[in-house]
Amino acid sequence: MTRHSSTAVQPERLRTYRPDIQGLRAVAIMMVVSMHCGILDIHGGVDVSFVLSGFLIGGQLLAEIDKTGKVSLTRFWARRFRRLTPPMALVIVGTAVLAWMYGSPLRFRAFMEDGLAASLSFLNWRLVENGTDYFANDGSQTPYQHFWSLGIEEQFYFAAPILLVALVWISRKIFRNRALVALFLTAVIAGSFYLGWSKTSENQPLAYFSTHTRIWEITCGVLLALAAPLVSRMNTAVAAIISWLGLGTVLVTAMLITSTTPLPGYAVAGPVIGAVMVIAGGCANPRFGAERLLDNPVLDFVGNVSYGWYLTHWPLLVLWPSITDRDFTFQERMRVVVLSFLVAVVLHYAVERRFKKNVSLVARPWKGVFTGGFTTAGTAGAMVLATIVPLHLATSSPSNTVAVGYTSEASVKDSVHRTQLSATVQGALQSAPKNIAEAGCIDNIDVPKFVMRDGCVAGDPKGSKTLVIMGDSHAWQWNDLYDEIGKELGVRVVTMEKGGCSPQAYRIINPQLNREYTECDSWRQSAFAELKKIRPDVLVIADRARGEANRAGAEASFKVFKGTGARLVYMTDTPEPGQNIPDCLASHMDTITLCNRKQWQALEYTEVRAMEQAVAKKYGADIIDTAPAFCAEGVCPAVIGDQVVYFDNSHITSSYSKTLKPFLQPTLKEILDRA
Repeated sequence: MTRHSSTAVQPERLRTYRPDIQGLRAVAIMMVVSMHCGILDIHGGVDVSFVLSGFLIGGQLLAEIDKTGKVSLTRFWARRFRRLTPPMALVIVGTAVLAWMYGSPLRFRAFMEDGLAASLSFLNWRLVENGTDYFANDGSQTPYQHFWSLGIEEQFYFAAPILLVALVWISRKIFRNRALVALFLTAVIAGSFYLGWSKTSENQPLAYFSTHTRIWEITCGVLLALAAPLVSRMNTAVAAIISWLGLGTVLVTAMLITSTTPLPGYAVAGPVIGAVMVIAGGCANPRFGAERLLDNPVLDFVGNVSYGWYLTHWPLLVLWPSITDRDFTFQERMRVVVLSFLVAVVLHYAVERRFKKNVSLVARPWKGVFTGGFTTAGTAGAMVLATIVPLHLATSSPSNTVAVGYTSEASVKDSVHRTQLSATVQGALQSAPKNIAEAGCIDNIDVPKFVMRDGCVAGDPKGSKTLVIMGDSHAWQWNDLYDEIGKELGVRVVTMEKGGCSPQAYRIINPQLNREYTECDSWRQSAFAELKKIRPDVLVIADRARGEANRAGAEASFKVFKGTGARLVYMTDTPEPGQNIPDCLASHMDTITLCNRKQWQALEYTEVRAMEQAVAKKYGADIIDTAPAFCAEGVCPAVIGDQVVYFDNSHITSSYSKTLKPFLQPTLKEILDRA
């Protein structure tokens, strides 16, 4: 590509430099950063970038094939290495340093494993394997998560030159033209799009991150590069209209996509088609096309630093709350936007341009390949070494220390003002994320029907009375305590629980599936049918307070509960700490009050909670208010006694729940005696 000059005359239509593409690249990165940082709810920036990559790289490869009949793999990969690898390596290593200094020690090794996958360009598949929710806002994101798209592009860069050379050669032999290439690319687009659309409802992480469900977007750009000589002949007035319509399609469809839109699905086709239209219209070099808007010094500059901005904004976004220890407000997000842009500018001029224009590397492509390979290997090696460094954590608690949690409401009050972690808590901190309920059962989100099985029975299986606890994961978190109480009281405990599925009949949008949770509706109905067969003596309802809850749904379910003849119990929802508690405690061992939350914040959806209690009382349920076991003096502490209260950003640890026996057992015994 030649140097940009907005005043240069371009008599030919197929140009070496495309200012409209540079401007569209800038628009794409601004869309990505705005969406990630919560500035604008606008999606599709990565999809536009995929099309641009396909068009530019496809065009380069096809031009070289036309000229020489082959592709110099050494020169091609050397160009990619020179431009992409040095900035990437710096960001990967720099992110590791920031994560070590400011991130949670509990997650450092997992972060470094992500960094290793990012350096070797297969992070997208690691995210698929981990079932990562791209839109999660619960502190589970990795600072390397954005490397998923770069991984797909780099996999494309590896395979594309080999595949295109083979296809062009075969097509010329059979058709004496490129018909076979066009047919193959069209088939890839159709097949990959279908897989992405069909898998979105079945396995959203696979659909979102995998190469085979996303490659159609890059292939659209390659197909357009193949057709560019033909497209460039279109009427310039028509081309101008197409380019403007394309830009409008990109922006409008990007704003129509929301966090509840099933992605990738069919929705990403809007930004992709829009990008294709902008590029196609620009191929004819119309005088009054979208290039009139896209070709300006600001977008040109942003386009130049777009790669560095993409690399730097996400790690800063994820780690910024830990770095600053401040609430992540809109102002803080804007600071991330500005700071990451400034770092990207430095990265572009100090690193990216130097390697890209290095005379020795340009003249000797093998040096570029060697430099890229050495840099990649060095970065990967650094990530491997980082996974074995000692963590800033105690590894075990003193053997003679018993971890005491809740003893009375006074123990909660005493914990509100505690500022440091005891040695006992420090020793237990590494295992806290796995301190989950083991008794009973809970169905995964993809299970459409409740099936009664031995694993769902806890307590005393031969007990004279049966207690059923029904709900979502906020019911499951109590299982181990109910198991112990059931054994002591001689009660059979049946657990009927499904992740993210309220027993109250209202419409739920599941964030992992990114669509209506139909599996919950069918599971709930089958659970209701099983309830009628079990005819429990006591039925305990516990679920997470949700903003979408409504009285009609609560009424419908409590009518079913009442019809079982059981004594009804409604447990109010536990507090929401608002952040991953083990991570927070590991990062603030001497200032653990930063991990506590105000009670009014932790007990959100107060109107929903009040409505659900009112409906429960209407149908004769006993109410167990859980708040006194977690909050005092307007604060809900993260550590009570010597027990970490939560194992993530929402659920209580099994060990803390067991210490609540004196809080819960007397009430349950009284209810069971009356049942």
